[in-house]
Amino acid sequence: MPATTTNQGRLLLNESLARYTSWRTGGCADRFYIPAGVDDLGQFLRGLDAEESVYFIGLGSNLLVRDGGVRGTVVLMHNVFADLRMEGDLLYAEAGVTCAKLARFAARQHRHGGEFMAGIPGTVGGALAMNAGCHGGETWNVVARVQTMDRNGELHLRDKSEFEIAYRHVAMATGETLNEFFIAAWIELPPGDASDAEQKIKSLLAKRLATQPLNWPNAGSVFRNPPNDYAAMLIEASGLKGFKIGGAQVSEKHANFIVNLGDAKAADIESLIRHVRETVKARQGIELQQEVRIIGVEA
Repeated sequence: MPATTTNQGRLLLNESLARYTSWRTGGCADRFYIPAGVDDLGQFLRGLDAEESVYFIGLGSNLLVRDGGVRGTVVLMHNVFADLRMEGDLLYAEAGVTCAKLARFAARQHRHGGEFMAGIPGTVGGALAMNAGCHGGETWNVVARVQTMDRNGELHLRDKSEFEIAYRHVAMATGETLNEFFIAAWIELPPGDASDAEQKIKSLLAKRLATQPLNWPNAGSVFRNPPNDYAAMLIEASGLKGFKIGGAQVSEKHANFIVNLGDAKAADIESLIRHVRETVKARQGIELQQEVRIIGVEA
């Protein structure tokens, strides 16, 4: 795709997003920016038209891009904002660091309580944006403060208390819409035994491999778990395990996963999401809430 150098970053035009999302499908972004760092990103954002839509992605593991692509700019964070280090008693992790890498780093630093993050198939930025979690842990339970950037390219240092945090939900405590993008986080974990933490991570990853369809492109859990229930159990009880639309299938291994069997269009996946929600509502009386984010326009 045509590429130009803007300051130090790279701007690509009409870049296919299928290679940047874990479902491996979807259309192109009008503009795709790979920043060179914080200052470069800030300068790039300040140079955009105020009406320009901007989306940030890490591993694209909780994202479906429609087949018509994205009208606007997509900014890649993974492998760009990748600094990971100790700052006193806190772990400093930039938004492009994978959650699995953060979990392993924390274990090596003799910290415990972050092992659950090894099971989150995304980056720190994405985990912060949706309060991702698994195996009883949630991202914001271990966050002390964060650094954000607003649409004008200005940086902000924010304490955890400035946010309203709930299950798969993050907003400003003031009630305002969160119009800032996460750049980094300071993680607070108590001291612990490194070998014990590493063993927990190993066990968690083994369980993930045994229970999730990791051999097919997927985006992790499609629906949130309802209160006191499990989305996967409701979907399976509705007879939907293995159900297909086009190249998309409700996983036969884990019913809250939709997999791309190789040739799925984004429209197939979106139609399957809709069908699952409607079927579970009709048969179980529960309306599932979508966890994955859908952006872009239809083809």
